[in-house]
Amino acid sequence: MADKKLELLTPNNSVLLMIDFQPQMAFGVVSIDRQELKNNVIGIAKAAKLFQVPTFITSVETESFSGYVFPELLDVFPTQDIIERSSMNSWDSETVRKSIADTKRKKLILAGLWTEVCINMPTLCAMQEGYEVYVIEDACGGVTEMGHRAAMDRMVQAGAVPISWIQLMLEWQRDWASKVSYNGVMDIVREHCGAYGMGVDYAYTMVHKQPRRGKSTGKIAK
Repeated sequence: MADKKLELLTPNNSVLLMIDFQPQMAFGVVSIDRQELKNNVIGIAKAAKLFQVPTFITSVETESFSGYVFPELLDVFPTQDIIERSSMNSWDSETVRKSIADTKRKKLILAGLWTEVCINMPTLCAMQEGYEVYVIEDACGGVTEMGHRAAMDRMVQAGAVPISWIQLMLEWQRDWASKVSYNGVMDIVREHCGAYGMGVDYAYTMVHKQPRRGKSTGKIAK
């Protein structure tokens, strides 16, 4: 039997679970720069929305400890309900399990805080129930670099697949001839992909002579 994890991720076979992107959780992250983390999280959220990938957002102990989910993330999904829970393991939530099961998709993609706890536990539990789990490593954060790496190693050894957020977005896009999502992907690239996005802006304006992006009406003064 072919290894299911050799299949490419597509908008039609993926489901995304975004776990506990809350300020108190982010305060403890040291394995990745926190501004970079937020950039990556919002980038993949926008990509999931663009490709209409079922996406679920969880929170833990919002008003007693962790604070509200990042407003930038909620702005991507402004009408979506957040699944609140008390357990560190989101897989303990019947609502989480049922929401994901109802999609009928087995390729479960996880991003969240912290890697050692709130990503590690649902990964192992979901795999026991037959899900193929993919962890967006640069949209996760641990309280120590060693802790993050130990958690990633444990999940990979158990069969989970580490990916990056840009890798995932471009795997969903797959073909630049797919014009339905092309412009949306380029918008995300220019806003969230650093030097890659700068290069796209350069190519659009200098090579293809497209108008400058942004609202500036100023001229180059000599």
